[in-house]
Amino acid sequence: MRIGVLGTGNMADALATHWARAGHEVTVGGRDIGRAERLAARIGGGARAAGLRAAAESGPVVLAALPFGAGATVVRELRDALGGKTLIDCSNPVGPGFRLLTQDGPSAARQLAAAAPGAHVVKAFNLCHEDVWRMRPPVFDGRPLAVPVCGDDEAAVASVRRLVSDAGCTPLAAGGLERAGLLEATAALFIGLWVAEGADVQAIAPPLAFAAGPRP
Repeated sequence: MRIGVLGTGNMADALATHWARAGHEVTVGGRDIGRAERLAARIGGGARAAGLRAAAESGPVVLAALPFGAGATVVRELRDALGGKTLIDCSNPVGPGFRLLTQDGPSAARQLAAAAPGAHVVKAFNLCHEDVWRMRPPVFDGRPLAVPVCGDDEAAVASVRRLVSDAGCTPLAAGGLERAGLLEATAALFIGLWVAEGADVQAIAPPLAFAAGPRP
C-alpha cells in the first residue's frame, strides 16, 4: 500500500515506522523538507521525503499526523489532492485543563472531512501516547492493544483496519464518523486521569463477561 504522511512529528514517526516495516511505501511530507528527509531516513524501509502536496498525492491512504487546528488548515490547502482517498485523523483536540476543545462543535475528524469533502476520513490511533505506538508490538499482559476505528466508507475503514493490524494491534469497529467525537472525548478523559490523577484507566471498565452486569 502507498501511504502519504502529512507531518514530521512523533505520531508520524511512530506509525509510519510500523507501516514501512510491514512493507508499505511511505512518503513523509512536511513544510520543512529537511525535517521530512531526516524522518524518512529514520523510518527506513525505503521511506522517502517530499513536500506536503507530494505526500498527499503519493497514494490512496494519507495519515494526517498534524496538531488539532493546523490539521484542517493543511487539509483544506490540499483538498484537491485528497479526493477519493482514505484520510486518517489521529489528532486529539485537548486543551489546557484537559478540556475538549470541540465540545460545542464538530469533532476534529468532522472538521477534516469538511476541509476535504472528497476524502474518506477515518478516526483512529488517537487514544495512546506516541511511545506506545513505538512498541514492537503494543502488547500488554499478553493481549495486543485494541484500536477503535470510526469511519463511514467501508473500503477506507478496511484499509485502516489493515494498518492497525500491521502495527501489531487489534482493530475494533467503533461505528461511523459521527462517533469520532466520542473517541476524542475519551482521549480527553483518559489523558486527564492519567496525568492529573495518576489513575489506571484500564480499571474503569469491568471484563466483557460483566459488561451487562454479573450473571446470576
